Amino acid sequence: MPDTSPPRFALASGAPAGTRADVLVLFAEEAPRPNGQVAEVNQALAGQLIRAATEEGFRGKPEQIFVLHTHGRLPASRVVLVGTGPREKTDAEALRQAAGRAVKAAQRLRARSVALAVPGNPGDTLAPVAQGAALGAYRFDQYRTEGREERVPLEAVRLLLPDGAARSRALDEVLERVLHVSEAANFARTLVNEPAGHLTPEALAEEASRAAKGHGLEVRVSGPKELQKLRMGMFSAVGQGSQNTPRLIEISYRPKKAAAAKARPVSLVGKAITFDSGGLSLKSAENMADMKSDMAGSAAVLGALQVAAELAPPFPVLGYLGAAENMPSGAAYRPGDILVSRLGKTVEVTNTDAEGRLVLGDVLAYAVEQKPAALVDLATLTGACVVALGHWVAGLFSNDEVLADQLLSAAARAGESFWRLPLVDLQKETLRSDVADMKNHGERWGGAITAAIFLREFVGDVPWAHLDIAGPALAPRERGYLGKGATGIGVRTIAEFLEKRARSGR
Repeated sequence: MPDTSPPRFALASGAPAGTRADVLVLFAEEAPRPNGQVAEVNQALAGQLIRAATEEGFRGKPEQIFVLHTHGRLPASRVVLVGTGPREKTDAEALRQAAGRAVKAAQRLRARSVALAVPGNPGDTLAPVAQGAALGAYRFDQYRTEGREERVPLEAVRLLLPDGAARSRALDEVLERVLHVSEAANFARTLVNEPAGHLTPEALAEEASRAAKGHGLEVRVSGPKELQKLRMGMFSAVGQGSQNTPRLIEISYRPKKAAAAKARPVSLVGKAITFDSGGLSLKSAENMADMKSDMAGSAAVLGALQVAAELAPPFPVLGYLGAAENMPSGAAYRPGDILVSRLGKTVEVTNTDAEGRLVLGDVLAYAVEQKPAALVDLATLTGACVVALGHWVAGLFSNDEVLADQLLSAAARAGESFWRLPLVDLQKETLRSDVADMKNHGERWGGAITAAIFLREFVGDVPWAHLDIAGPALAPRERGYLGKGATGIGVRTIAEFLEKRARSGR
């Protein structure tokens, strides 16, 4: 993958007005009068900051940005005010969004160095501000040649602690953890943004191997012949139409202590359709354009495994990626084919564009054999989930109340939006086949539920959750710390989920 090195982050002390940087970022709440750091910098500028901002209509509302050139009156060349809204509504996600928005503004100003004045109690605010800045600094522009000489890399980000807040080991650890998670999310974003012609199943396996080596993880890659030996008839069928053959990628973290290594694992399964043409049930040109992102679930799993390596929980974390291209050719699987899964269940193919559930079914059945304490799959599985929840919210299905609650809580802490949807048994009727145990595709209505019910057939009684991330895998426009394109959805949620389980000793 092309190099997308992040800027250097560091904690710093000192008054914002005395800080030297290309851009000084101040968080401005929506209030009648400026206070705190904004008031201090305004005083140092003889009232010009608030006067100019007010004239431009800046009120501290969310998504508002104001830029002032200091013309040498401060060590910082420019001051950026970023609105956070009313104090009572300024939560961690609001700070993440504001920090990301400010860093993107600084990049447009061609800043090499940025200082962000961390507001309030840094024990509460440092993490979201640092994460928003790290995610906001991400760019995927290495394939653009026009204007390359004009693009200036952001090299350094300083996080200014408020007066009275001393740098401490605890704050250093907070920053270190946030940067690990953000780096993993940005790694996932780059994988998803890569063109499908570059990131084939084989290339994804190579990226997974490099990531494993860099983080002390174990990796195993199985090709087409091994998939046949593993009796993964559904997975094999999906990949047989492409000259880029499928891969099963297993990547795992195992604790060093023998007792912990024998604990029941948390298993993560990622859909890795590196390009989805729809197969013989061909997609329209419009619906095919973004199908390089159909491996976003696998990217999230790879990112989460990197976090697990740094977190070192007292239980194994096992990742499984089912990588294939779904392509039309003379060798492609066909509507009407009957496939035999690893479990022995037979599946009638009625739509080759419902391929993700076929791959996941075999991989989930394989993962279940390790008797995980929890099993979570992440997949850009259905357009129906996008219709239901839009581009910013992912769907969550689960057969276990405790696991569902844990994941929803983790998502809330991470600032990622998930909404639980029901597993309605009546929907199973739509998968009934006259010639096999089940069909791979039901009716149009309730399609996200039908797909989840199909997957449930392969997990047995294991506590399982299915995260349908089809909507938020790609952002349709810039928003806060997200640029248009891949979001890395799932990495931060799984990181929070693993950290909470690690703290509880499970």
